[in-house]
This record gives sequence, C-alpha cells and structure tokens, in this order.
Amino acid sequence: MPDDPTLGELARRLEDRLGDVRDDIRQLGIRIDGRVSLERYQIEQAQRDDALKQLLERVKGIEDARKEQDKQRAADRRLIFSALIVPVLLVLLQVYLTTRGAGA
Repeated sequence: MPDDPTLGELARRLEDRLGDVRDDIRQLGIRIDGRVSLERYQIEQAQRDDALKQLLERVKGIEDARKEQDKQRAADRRLIFSALIVPVLLVLLQVYLTTRGAGA
C-alpha cells in the first residue's frame, strides 16, 4: 500500500483533470463562437455571386459599347470617303478629260 495514492492525492488529480476538461470546453466554445453559421455563409455567398454578375454585366456593357463605337467609326470612314474623296476624284477626272480633249 505504500505505492497507492492517498485520498487527498486522488482528489487533487481529479480536480486537475476536471480543470483541464473545463479549459477544453471553454476553448471549444470560443472556437464555435468564431465560426460562421451556414445561413450567414450562404447569404454572403449569394451577395458575392450577385456582385460578380453585376461586374460581368458591366464588362459586357463596356465591350458592347466599344463594338458599337467601332461600327460607328467604320460608318464614319465610309461617309467621309463617299462625301469627300469621291467628289474630289470625279472633279479630277473631269479636269483630266477636259484637258485631254475627250471626244475630240
């Protein structure tokens, strides 16, 4: 019996273990409080998805506007060609034909 612990020693060891368990439970409570609930996670995920969709729509709108500007520039070039260059070429052709004496 000299190796057997006394009742006081057993009580102290039990109190130490009980304190360790309490600390573990307290730490688990802190960790659980720090976690995000599933509902909140789903709401935040939906908000992120909406923000991403809006961003993609903006980018698409910008690309569409850029394409429209390119089409407008092409139309402007055609207009400039037909309104300015063609009449000048016709005048030059008339002058050339007149100086050569076309028909004479």
